[in-house]
Amino acid sequence: MPRSSRCAIAPPLLIGRSEASALRDRHRCGFGVFAIMPFRDPIDKRSSARLFRDADHSTGAQANAGSEPRDPFWWSAVLATRAAFAARPGAKLISVPLHGGSLSVSVCGGWRASTSLPDDVAVQLDLYLPYCVSHPGGLAVAHIGQSLDGRIATKNGESRWITGEADLLHSHRMRALADAVLVGARTVRADDPQLTVRRCAGDNPFRVVIDPELSLTGRHAIFRDRAAPTLIVAAKEHGDRRGETHGCEILGVPRVGGTLDVSAIRTALGDRGLSVVFVEGGGITISHFLEAGCLNRLQITVAPIIIGSGRPGVAFPDDRALDRALRPRIRRFDLGSDTLFDCDFDE
Repeated sequence: MPRSSRCAIAPPLLIGRSEASALRDRHRCGFGVFAIMPFRDPIDKRSSARLFRDADHSTGAQANAGSEPRDPFWWSAVLATRAAFAARPGAKLISVPLHGGSLSVSVCGGWRASTSLPDDVAVQLDLYLPYCVSHPGGLAVAHIGQSLDGRIATKNGESRWITGEADLLHSHRMRALADAVLVGARTVRADDPQLTVRRCAGDNPFRVVIDPELSLTGRHAIFRDRAAPTLIVAAKEHGDRRGETHGCEILGVPRVGGTLDVSAIRTALGDRGLSVVFVEGGGITISHFLEAGCLNRLQITVAPIIIGSGRPGVAFPDDRALDRALRPRIRRFDLGSDTLFDCDFDE
């Protein structure tokens, strides 16, 4: 039987029902008819985590980030879906080859495969295909890895690695689906990240560094390796005075209070054609985007460890009242021993 998944948001009708019963229910999603599968509802916070297995990516095979990637068959279909929607932004439906058959994907993220797929492959299509479709207003998604007690690093900044191999692979896949990957200056200073796609197939995105005062030196990898175009976002007065630094173009944006205007950052990147932005760190940068309402999605991967103290993940001002707490729609996936909470803030 062909495998299909419904649109991302619908009432949680099928929890506790058998799959045979579920397959008799239908849901229209922009095109055709899709079977509503159990445990596919992002709203239902009680449903079981969907298991995210990668038989072709063992820990040993991918321990070396520079090793040649061995991607599972479905990943090429995900990349092809992303490319097809990018080439046809007004398309309501695209079809790409998948494992001797075809994969049809609607603009709302619903999908149908013409051939039977294993459950673990269907789960991974559920996870990534919503990030491949057209987003007319742009898409900003952040990812953060943290401990059970909400820490992303120890007090002295040690963070490698809180989450496991599956989450590292997931981060590289998200980079491959993005137009730009964005981090703050603190992350560059502490981790010296490359921000390139190495653990899976895919093109390197633009690299964007928020450095309001142009405080970073040229010693960091992103300024030296020339592996991908790199933009530096700085306060407008610095951008007006200097066209580039470390060989990278400076993008000047206005300040709001003590920080740069993150809404202006999103607009400026969108004007450059960088509409899908993956905000990878750190916690302060992600918190600023989230508090300003400039994130569409937030992925929080929780590792089964307790650090006890250290740097928090998401942090808002201390005087924030409970009635202002954010309550996003949730999808939940297992990444090896870690758990990914995919939070959707769009209405």
